Amino acid sequence: MNIRKKGIALKKSEQQEYRLQNLSCASCAKKFEKNIQNISTVEEVQLNFGAAKLTVIGEASIEQLEEAGAFDGIKVKRADDRRVEKNTPFFKKKENILAGISLVFVLAGYLAASFKGDDYLPAIALFLLAIVIGGYDIFKTGFRNLIRLEFDMKTLMTIAIIGAAIIGEWQEGAVVVFLFAVSEALEAYSMNKARQSISSLMDIAPATAMVRRGNQLVELATEDILIGDILIVKPGQKIAMDGKVQSGISSVNQAPITGESIPVKKEIGDEVFAGTLNEEGALEIVVTKHVKDTTIAKIIHLVEEAQAEKAPAQKFVDQFAKYYTPLIILIALLVAFVTPLFLGDWNHWIYQGLAVLVVGCPCALVISTPVAIVTAIGNAARQGVLIKGGVHLEQLGRIKAIAFDKTGTLTNGVPEVTNVLVADHVTEETLIRLVAAVEQSSQHPLARAILQYAKELKIQPAIAEQFQSVTGKGAYAEIEGVRISVGSLTWIQETVSVPKTMQSAINNLQKEGKSVIAAMSGETFLGSIAIADKVRSNSVSVIQKLRANGIAHTVMLTGDAEPTARAIAQELQLTDIRAGLLPEDKLQAMKELQSQYGSVAMVGDGINDAPALANATVGIAMGGAGTDTALETADVALMADDLEKLPYTIRLSRKTLRIVKENIMFALGLKLIALLLIIPGWLTLWIAIFADMGATLLVVLNSLRLMRMQK
Repeated sequence: MNIRKKGIALKKSEQQEYRLQNLSCASCAKKFEKNIQNISTVEEVQLNFGAAKLTVIGEASIEQLEEAGAFDGIKVKRADDRRVEKNTPFFKKKENILAGISLVFVLAGYLAASFKGDDYLPAIALFLLAIVIGGYDIFKTGFRNLIRLEFDMKTLMTIAIIGAAIIGEWQEGAVVVFLFAVSEALEAYSMNKARQSISSLMDIAPATAMVRRGNQLVELATEDILIGDILIVKPGQKIAMDGKVQSGISSVNQAPITGESIPVKKEIGDEVFAGTLNEEGALEIVVTKHVKDTTIAKIIHLVEEAQAEKAPAQKFVDQFAKYYTPLIILIALLVAFVTPLFLGDWNHWIYQGLAVLVVGCPCALVISTPVAIVTAIGNAARQGVLIKGGVHLEQLGRIKAIAFDKTGTLTNGVPEVTNVLVADHVTEETLIRLVAAVEQSSQHPLARAILQYAKELKIQPAIAEQFQSVTGKGAYAEIEGVRISVGSLTWIQETVSVPKTMQSAINNLQKEGKSVIAAMSGETFLGSIAIADKVRSNSVSVIQKLRANGIAHTVMLTGDAEPTARAIAQELQLTDIRAGLLPEDKLQAMKELQSQYGSVAMVGDGINDAPALANATVGIAMGGAGTDTALETADVALMADDLEKLPYTIRLSRKTLRIVKENIMFALGLKLIALLLIIPGWLTLWIAIFADMGATLLVVLNSLRLMRMQK
């Protein structure tokens, strides 16, 4: 793999992706993006703040990119650079060390002032040192912005602190510097914590693997492994690439991909995923995808894209923040220079105006939505649920109705034998042995169910000869010199009569939506077998949990006849059914449901119901780990072929929506309270910075509650 060295430019028009460090401030991210766009050789730039990821089209070196982010100490590395970066401990970071030194001088200044008074020169000197040391980075950026008339939070803080010093408020200026540093550290911590879910996904798959090439075993970087290579995976090792088992039997823990807690048995021909853990036996695996195309790589890519997509609430906040800061600056000017014209006391009202400027910092407001969205999407990914954007997360939180495709979603999707009824002179084993013998040559889907049932009971089918299919009716064959006929009950009844007691039982089975086939030997009735696509074992509990989580309407869409659909709906206690639907009819049914219930989610496999999924308010596909179609077409993908994670997803989305609203209320509420204190003249720089820091702290802690959400 050709790794370009730092500082060497990329080819023009080539798209490159980078990971970013020290990117914690949303307004700083916008400025960083603008600085890169100003590089003459860059054609296009896209910065994903949530995932700390940068995409550049054009010619740019890493040195140029780091220079563009030098104002905030942003570090850049290539996205495919797998080297582990050492995290700098909190107390070793330069800005935190300076803040600590600043605090020491603040405390020393207060100690000196308490003995000698506020006008004591050594005390003022200590406060000045605290301001200069703690505010060095703030002033450096603030003055540069001031020259360009760019009013971000550091510009406002610079004006406020210098203004406080000019009017003799040394103590408050020093305290504000320290508290602002604490607020910045909180913001950085919150975004890093929220991004940990993504970084943990990146660490799931190993960077190297043992590969057999010819007669040699070689350890290769995953980037150098080719499709068709054979991986050797020992017990206790992680699987490095997607592939199929060529040799060996083992249990594989797929929790990192699907969220399933129980290991899955894998044998020859079974599919395995990169990042999953081989628990018991040794496996030889044929690689089927390149490292960039593995399921875990697609999940990481889609989660990062999801975090870049802004939810409606975030768009509102961003739009609001555009007008909020200029409005606050205007209020500050009015308070500082207009109010004293009527009320006098210039020093007091200038001080009040400076405090208003501090209130103008929109830090908590700007991170109120992204920190919650990033945390929720990352948490969902770890639980085996891929949510492809904040907009879908928000929409899902408002859903009141869910439509389910029946086959493979509410049911197992595979016909199974459910009941066996035998005539008085026949045993179940005899009936299955004879029927399985005939069905061995049949292509009918129900035949596979009978053969599987025989296999499960370890019944060896008899040897059948002269097999003949009768279109639309059944089939027959010679077994031990006797013709055995298997087919529809109507066809069998043309030759033999069915006992009344059995006929009654068969009628009940058909009312339950089961398909019933009958068998006869010559002109003697042998029995009948009921076959159905069984409801998944957890479907009933899932529907109950959804109802408990506020989903009032559950609807089943199916191509089955109405009696079958109604029987399943009754078992699951669904509120509505739409039966006898072709794939294109499901789209029309979805439109009708939306006109009836408003926002409607659709759950399916993402293949034959793709049009309905695409038209739903939120399309949810099951079994995303096994099909690229589900990952690409759905808004939400349940990575396991299981409905169990659906109630969790609904709970997570609703809690996220609630937390986003709470965050916006906290951010705006505390600012509003601070501004109202202007009226009696009680607003101080301390209160202003505490309002900002308090709002940031509340928003961060409130959002991080989403990390604890479990299935």
